[in-house]
Amino acid sequence: MVERAADRAVDDLVIDFPHGGLADALITAAHSVDGVTVESGAVVEADVSGGPMTLAGQVTGNVTSTDRVELQSGARVVGNVKAARITIADGAHFKGNVDMDV
Repeated sequence: MVERAADRAVDDLVIDFPHGGLADALITAAHSVDGVTVESGAVVEADVSGGPMTLAGQVTGNVTSTDRVELQSGARVVGNVKAARITIADGAHFKGNVDMDV
């Protein structure tokens, strides 16, 4: 389980569960966060919000960024994305709505 990180000052939040672990909590990174990364092979069932995001693993939940969201090849996202910019690479899978009015 990944705990809320809203009240802690962190530079980066990296979520990496290489053995098929599962993050099943609300993940809220402080707006001063340099970035949120969901590594390839990670499985997250949570709403994720924060600064710039790079998603390479599997995310089921809404994603909200104050900057940009990058879905890398192999990423699987089921949920709505709200960000000023979004990039979806060839090979990424996305099911949801995009809201770029932030």
